[in-house]
Amino acid sequence: MIDKNRLLIYPITDRKIMPDFYSCIESALSGGAEIIQLREKNISDEDLVAEALKVKEICRRYNALLIINDNYNAALKSGADGVHVGIEDTPVAEIRKIAGDNFIIGATAKTVEQAKKAQAEGADYLGTGAVFPSPTKTDAIRITAQQFVEIAESVKIPVVAIGGINRDNITQLKGIGAVGAALVSAAFSADDIEKQTAELKNLCRETFK
Repeated sequence: MIDKNRLLIYPITDRKIMPDFYSCIESALSGGAEIIQLREKNISDEDLVAEALKVKEICRRYNALLIINDNYNAALKSGADGVHVGIEDTPVAEIRKIAGDNFIIGATAKTVEQAKKAQAEGADYLGTGAVFPSPTKTDAIRITAQQFVEIAESVKIPVVAIGGINRDNITQLKGIGAVGAALVSAAFSADDIEKQTAELKNLCRETFK
């Protein structure tokens, strides 16, 4: 289980836009984020575990959750709080069997069928999008507001919106059934990440009541 309030603002790392990686993460946490997803696509498992241990240490200082993207082995080895898996990654049911009940599992879902399957297999929350064109995933499939509503209404677990969300468009997500927004560029490309995170969190509070 995961407290849906922690998902209100959900920064996801992108090393390309984070010059001082660990400092950027700390700034987001000091700005009010209560969860961080560590996303690294091009490093070894060993390096990912080492990095996750450092990020976990920062997260613990702020009583925040650390989720690892895709790699549940690295998440378990580092003592992270959980993993987020895509549609083509290791099935949620398989991870749940290995990791147990206290390990958080987030899953991507782009259809009602995928959402229901993820919930049935033991996912704690869903990530759904792209709700807007994404600068970090230019090939991401778009999800309409109506599709998002249908997905959110089909499950009992929290659903987070993702994809191209920024301070200018976030309020357009009001009423779609999301509990929060996952952000990459909107959070980590700011000059003042702490201030930007705090302002985005206030916008999220207004949007996801």
